Amino acid sequence: MKPVDEKELSEAIAGAEGPLRIVGGGTRGVDCAGDVLSTAGMAGITLYDPGALTLVAKAGTPLAEVEAALAAEGQRLPFEPMDHRGLLGTDGVPTIGGVVAANISGPRRVQAGACRDSLIGVRFVDGRGEVLKSGGRVMKNVTGYDLVKLLAGSYGTLGVLTEVSFKVLPDVETAACVVLHGLDDGQAVAAMARALGSPYEVTGAAHDGGRTMLRIEGFAESVAYRVGRLRDLLGGFGEVEVLDDPVQVSAMWREVRDVAPFHSREGDVWRISVKPSDAPDMVAGMGAEAVVYDWGGGLVWALMAKGTDLRARMGDVRGHATLVRGNGFARFHPEPAGLAKISAGIRAQFDPRGILNAGVMG
Repeated sequence: MKPVDEKELSEAIAGAEGPLRIVGGGTRGVDCAGDVLSTAGMAGITLYDPGALTLVAKAGTPLAEVEAALAAEGQRLPFEPMDHRGLLGTDGVPTIGGVVAANISGPRRVQAGACRDSLIGVRFVDGRGEVLKSGGRVMKNVTGYDLVKLLAGSYGTLGVLTEVSFKVLPDVETAACVVLHGLDDGQAVAAMARALGSPYEVTGAAHDGGRTMLRIEGFAESVAYRVGRLRDLLGGFGEVEVLDDPVQVSAMWREVRDVAPFHSREGDVWRISVKPSDAPDMVAGMGAEAVVYDWGGGLVWALMAKGTDLRARMGDVRGHATLVRGNGFARFHPEPAGLAKISAGIRAQFDPRGILNAGVMG
């Protein structure tokens, strides 16, 4: 099924006799049983006001189309959504609705917030086939704002998105990267914490092997000043390199964003959210084949041997491990009993028949 508007989508859901598998571009690797219901037929930017920093698009709009429209006006999505295709070996075209449904947020999250923090309005069809709206098209309209946040990251289990509204930001003039070499994981997390706690507006903090990367963006004169100060601040950690070619810096952070080091390697891929200071010790006990730290250590990508139960190796560390690539384990970290009961209750309110992406969230 590929409805072209909310009316057709509403009729398809209301008339469904069994589970529905909701897909956008099919690039995120989320799978479940049911008849395929695609949002790709509902596409197009419906409102873009550069002066008001507001963009509204139908859920099936390709992400590339949204980014191109913004780039033409010198603007961007603040949260730097990743492209999963290289990591998961999928094809298709990422859609803006899929980005919202999975709350996809890249390296800039440490400075600009997650996808849900830029989302100001949604339209969607619930499991009864009813069309609902929450939020608005400008930031001052906060009616239903909590529901907007709730839909982001719900993976289609609460409703099928038809339209999403964002606040956007001006693009940056230039970017540079301060790189530290040879740090172990503990030293790298300490260096990233110092940089992120500084007044120099770091917009990316990642560690891959022996390379620790700190991104600075903005106007050229400001970037040059902040890079110099950050270099002095981190001098005690050892060798410091500065990369000031914006093209090179962009490519480097695209690799971090899309977890490029894992693209051609066999094994399961886990995504772990954890307190940065806990990350090095946790990683030391996991037996991972490779790791990439992002968000200053708050996000750890781990490449594990196939069939490894990473959650059992996290010990007493408080965190959430999501199985992004692999089989044999639940995709999402099991919730505590109390929270699981609340989550199930919320899903039952929006989808009483349990037909929307059934089983995806556990």
